[in-house]
Amino acid sequence: MEKKKTQIILGAGGAIGIELAKELKNYTSKIRLVGRNPQQVNGDDELVKCDLTNFHLVSNAIKDTEIAYLTVGLPYKTEVWENEWPEIMYNTLEACKKHKTKLVFFDNIYMYDPNGLNPMNEETRIQPSSKKGKVRALIAQMLMDDVNAGNLEALIARAADFYGPGINNSVLNETVFKTLKKGKKANWLCSTQFKHNFTYTPDAAKATAILGNAPAAYGQVWHLPSAEPWTGEQWINAFAKELGVEAKTQVASKFIVRLLGLFNPIMKESVEMLYQYDRDYHFDSTKFETAFRFKPTSNEEGIRQVVQHG
Repeated sequence: MEKKKTQIILGAGGAIGIELAKELKNYTSKIRLVGRNPQQVNGDDELVKCDLTNFHLVSNAIKDTEIAYLTVGLPYKTEVWENEWPEIMYNTLEACKKHKTKLVFFDNIYMYDPNGLNPMNEETRIQPSSKKGKVRALIAQMLMDDVNAGNLEALIARAADFYGPGINNSVLNETVFKTLKKGKKANWLCSTQFKHNFTYTPDAAKATAILGNAPAAYGQVWHLPSAEPWTGEQWINAFAKELGVEAKTQVASKFIVRLLGLFNPIMKESVEMLYQYDRDYHFDSTKFETAFRFKPTSNEEGIRQVVQHG
């Protein structure tokens, strides 16, 4: 396979960025990792320090690249999202247009109508109920407006909540796997009886790389491959079984989360997102699976890998 021009990851230090850097080796020998403090993944990556809220720095980073992947993970604070996400997206879009670089935006599902989560697909109505969701709807629309105007080639790769081996910013990893491993009770929100599926990070990275290097994928929204939804109880039982421990659980009701939010900043930020746990949450990735003949990693195998490498 002919090795192509440079592909760049903006926000390269997160769970998806690290896995994506590994996957891009299948498509190019030139990978540029950009962030506040980028670290080597493949050993020969080009590292660029960059504040993505500074257009001049973003433009310089994107110069002479073929495809840019925006995989930034900002701190989980509404105020930060409202202040920084629109600026980061604007800078990225303008730089990509200036340098004729294709853009792949790694997105989440916060902008969807809470009443349309079972199932949700690429056609689900955009009607966010949360402040964070409104930010995500805004920046996704900024991108699609430029695409529809013919200003650049771009696509949105959308994931459910994710989990995977060796990552620290996954709710499932932190509240179920790590707590059970320590001999404590697994934590879940609202009720363990509702279904909720998760995107396995190695699958997400592999699929994002596939999309970025598939010319026909541009101009569209794609749900990244995710296995079947399980109830919270099923997730907890499966992790406990793999760990060889008792499946102890404590469930935080909406009232408790709101109460804890008075004292705990993370809980305070979680209150507006509780709707994702008080109903069935089925992230449908049929479109991608069909188009690219891709079978998501099973929940059982994903859990096995998390336990083995966690």
